[in-house]
Amino acid sequence: MGLDKNAIDSLQEQAREAARFSYSPYSKFRVGAALLASDGTVYRGANIENRSYGLANCAERSAVFLALSQGVTSFDAIAIYSPDSEEMLTPCGACRQVLSEFVGPDFPVYCGSADGQFQIIAMKELLPYDALRDFRQR
Repeated sequence: MGLDKNAIDSLQEQAREAARFSYSPYSKFRVGAALLASDGTVYRGANIENRSYGLANCAERSAVFLALSQGVTSFDAIAIYSPDSEEMLTPCGACRQVLSEFVGPDFPVYCGSADGQFQIIAMKELLPYDALRDFRQR
């Protein structure tokens, strides 16, 4: 979790900016994510809803899938933000599982809330018993 303050501030600002592009007419719950690749590129994603709610996609997965579609698979951190959440916003279970495919247990997740404050949580705290982690390496 060795990002400097400027890099963290920039990542958090990009997550706030990404939330502006949320398509959430049903829940009215906007979310943005900024995923920092190991090469320094930031991939932003927003939540995208659909009236068939199972077809919605979270901001975190939007960012991960964008990076993957560009051939990027190595990441250093992610920031998640919602202007509509009074509480610290953590990734949902599906996003935790997708992130765990590409990041290690110490991967930093910066979780924000509407007041602009972020808390850092390591991936191993969000998905403590990741039994499938070793499966990919076989």
